[in-house]
Amino acid sequence: MGVFVVFLSLLLSLAAAFLFLPKTLRFVGDIAGHYLRRASRTRRELLLARVATEQRQYEADHEASKDKEEDDWEEIEGSMVGSAVNGGKADRDWHGIVAFFHPFCNAGGGGERVLWAAIRATQNRWPEAVCVVYTGDHDVDKAAILQRVKDRFNIHLHPPTVHFLYLTTRHYVLSSTWPRFTLLGQSLGSLIMAYDAFSLLVPDIFIDTMGYAFSVALSSLFFPTVPTGAYVHYPTISTDMLDSLSAGGQGVNAGTGEGARGLAKKLYWRLFAMLYALVGSTIDVVMTNSTWTQSHIKSIWGPYRNRRNKTHAHDIDVVFPPVAVEELEEEIEVSEKSDKNRGPYLLYIAQFRPEKNHQLVLEAFASFLHSNPKLPSYANEQPKLVLIGSVRDSDDATRVYNLRLLAHELNIKDQVEFICDAKWAEMLAWMRKASVGVNSMWNEHFGIGVVEYQAAGLISVVNDSGGPKLDIVVEVEGKPTGFHASTVEEYAEGFRKALSLSREETLAMRYRARKSAQRFTDRGFSEKWLQNMDQLVKLQVSRAGEA
Repeated sequence: MGVFVVFLSLLLSLAAAFLFLPKTLRFVGDIAGHYLRRASRTRRELLLARVATEQRQYEADHEASKDKEEDDWEEIEGSMVGSAVNGGKADRDWHGIVAFFHPFCNAGGGGERVLWAAIRATQNRWPEAVCVVYTGDHDVDKAAILQRVKDRFNIHLHPPTVHFLYLTTRHYVLSSTWPRFTLLGQSLGSLIMAYDAFSLLVPDIFIDTMGYAFSVALSSLFFPTVPTGAYVHYPTISTDMLDSLSAGGQGVNAGTGEGARGLAKKLYWRLFAMLYALVGSTIDVVMTNSTWTQSHIKSIWGPYRNRRNKTHAHDIDVVFPPVAVEELEEEIEVSEKSDKNRGPYLLYIAQFRPEKNHQLVLEAFASFLHSNPKLPSYANEQPKLVLIGSVRDSDDATRVYNLRLLAHELNIKDQVEFICDAKWAEMLAWMRKASVGVNSMWNEHFGIGVVEYQAAGLISVVNDSGGPKLDIVVEVEGKPTGFHASTVEEYAEGFRKALSLSREETLAMRYRARKSAQRFTDRGFSEKWLQNMDQLVKLQVSRAGEA
């Protein structure tokens, strides 16, 4: 209990500082901010000089060719009429530095796709702006990162105006660093990491795209004139998490709120939720990736934001993540002819992380196979489960190894295939051949992979919660676009239903799924992103003029 008392005292102290000592915090913040600006001034000048040098080299190398992608974005740029000082487009010639706080930028997941699509949109709208990414991926250089972005997401960035600053403190946000009091520990770790970032460079706009709200609050404390933004994929703590502690709850903490230790954990989480709300109130522009996330962020951050920002616009906007819907529609045919080339294959695209719950899918697939399903539409061809995902570190690699062992123990190893760090072309090939797309994460914040399934014409079997339930696998024209499940038995039944439909029913559902996916395009994301980014640019211009 000694460690608990220490952390509880720390939580209370942090909350008291936010609530009762704002002037003291501001005084300390001003001193630290002034020091960091001076310390990073030379690096800023060197960075801008490097950008100019790379731009000249790029222009020399590409003088005879013009990137077609620039033309593709002209409509978006032209449609964004803003309220710049001169009344024209909202500061199209703005040339500041936008910093994206994304310490795991090379992970290759859906959150990273948001980051790169946001940078691409920002580059096309403000071509003179410099986009900097704070990352802890020391093992890869700029060229390798951008090449992976191209291979994994088919997103082409303008190299001269995107740069990476490497953090040495990323280990402070790893769960392994904080085996106890992980929520608070990782949040404190993000403060250390943010200080590391600001010691490298103080940007003109600071945006967190990974969920480290405490880092944004630190930016606001140190640099009041620097506008801040947050794209929230998943609330650090939510009412669902608090409820999960009770008996019968779901998730990795299900049922751990019982007894004296459980009561202490509930108290700890509620105090942390209060601190999280205070931190969220400091952010200028907040975007969420789904209505589920928006609802939770509004319930936690909303009251404090309303109280703190009396005269400030504090709407929390839903900006659906970008999904390669247009490309998938172009690359993958959905027709009676193409349907004959699809097999009874179930595809699960997800990083090999614990919360993705691959174990549930393996157990459900085993149950499905052991029921000896009859699949007349597939000429009784043997079903197959294909698991595609990125492997971030040794923990993920160990997880894949254990999942392979489980497949062996369940006697399904010959009908399960693991594909790690697949390139986009390989993923496209499987989406052409597969019939069913699977998602088993409880309270998935959105579910980019599920939208990809739908755009590719796959029939989805997804968890009955979060974004897949509320935003994606919904009825179209009053008819289903997939199936929802929660338990092993329900998933096994969902697999059976999806693969037992007649050819006519299957094709009709594929068409409905593709129509549903058209709500989540790259262009739709970019338009919404630029609307919010436009607010940050105008705030920066305004505050710089007042300083």
